[in-house]
Amino acid sequence: MKYFYLVFSTVFAAVLLSSCGSNKELQERSPAQFEQSYFTSTTNSLQLFIPVKAIQVNRISLDSVYFRGMKSPLELDSENTGVYTAHFNTGNKDLIMSSDPSEEYANKMPQMPVKVPFELKEDEAVVVFKDNNKRKYYKITGIKERSKE
Repeated sequence: MKYFYLVFSTVFAAVLLSSCGSNKELQERSPAQFEQSYFTSTTNSLQLFIPVKAIQVNRISLDSVYFRGMKSPLELDSENTGVYTAHFNTGNKDLIMSSDPSEEYANKMPQMPVKVPFELKEDEAVVVFKDNNKRKYYKITGIKERSKE
C-alpha cells in the first residue's frame, strides 16, 4: 500500500508541475489601454506600432510581441509619446555578393520565423508583458497597415 501511495503521489506531482510550466493562456483583461495598433512595411522590414493611452508602469511592463510568425522586443518610441514599437527584419532582396567577405558585411540577416505559441490571423498580434514579474499574454486584433510617412 505504501508503494501505491508513493507512485500515485509522484505521478500527481509530476502532472501538476508540468502543467504549470507550459501555461501560456491569453489574458482577457488588457494590461493597458491600447489605441488602434498599426504597422508600416518596406521591402525588407516591418514596423509594428502599439499606441498606449494608459499603463500602470509600476506594475506592468511590455516585453515583446508575436506578429506574423516573428517575435520582436517592444521598445518605447522616442519620437512618439506613449507608442511602443517592434521592428521585424523580413530580409533584404538586394544582397551584396562579393568574393571579399568584408564587402558583404553590410548585408542584414532576415529575422527567422519562430514557433508562435498561439494561432494568429494576419491582423493579430500577441503582446508579452510582465504583471508583477509574472509573464502573461494579451492578443491585439484589427491591426491595419499604414503608409510610411
